[in-house]
Amino acid sequence: MIRIAPSILAADYARLGEQAAELEGAGADLVHCDVMDGSFVPAISFGGGVISAIASSSPVPLDIHLMVENPEKQVRLLAGLKPKIMTFHVEAVEEPLDLAREIRSGGALAGAAIKPNTPIKRLLELLPEIDLALVMTVEPGKGGQPFMEEMLPRIATVARAVSESGLETLIEVDGGIDENTIAAASAAGADTFVAGTSVFGDPVGIADAVKRLRTCAQQATGS
Repeated sequence: MIRIAPSILAADYARLGEQAAELEGAGADLVHCDVMDGSFVPAISFGGGVISAIASSSPVPLDIHLMVENPEKQVRLLAGLKPKIMTFHVEAVEEPLDLAREIRSGGALAGAAIKPNTPIKRLLELLPEIDLALVMTVEPGKGGQPFMEEMLPRIATVARAVSESGLETLIEVDGGIDENTIAAASAAGADTFVAGTSVFGDPVGIADAVKRLRTCAQQATGS
């Protein structure tokens, strides 16, 4: 199953509620919310207030990506919003298994993300305890970066590990996803795709962008 998760970070903030509301009709599977603290990554984005407004504007499930130091604090603050997925970075925690279990105990799917230069082993060893593995295909913290093709083997490595272990872990990619790169990422084994600029910046519209991205991903795997 292909899942498209438009990143609200790329939305027009003057029309945030309107664009969030469009996501359901557009067929989006998730709405990706990047929480950035200006410490773990250079940029600062938004927190619980904005995410709550997004949730009230759209029934599309929340996919919260914590690019923050001490993510356990944000997990506890945001749990009340009932997200579908909460993802933290393995580089930001000393005890990732404990945090994954805490997220799951709160009713959300637990995701773990990894930066491009972090050894992939740190993500692979968590697979039995998480529901989503996020392979960053750009350096986290800034939208609009080009897709790093050198991350494709990492995606394939995670996909192979999930398959060989008989797991049902979702494999998400985030960064530089458009009609061309989504095909390559899908062929490598990803099934969940974060797309910002290519969705909210599409000249035809959000719905058309989501549809085309899904088609490209499906065609890459023959599904």
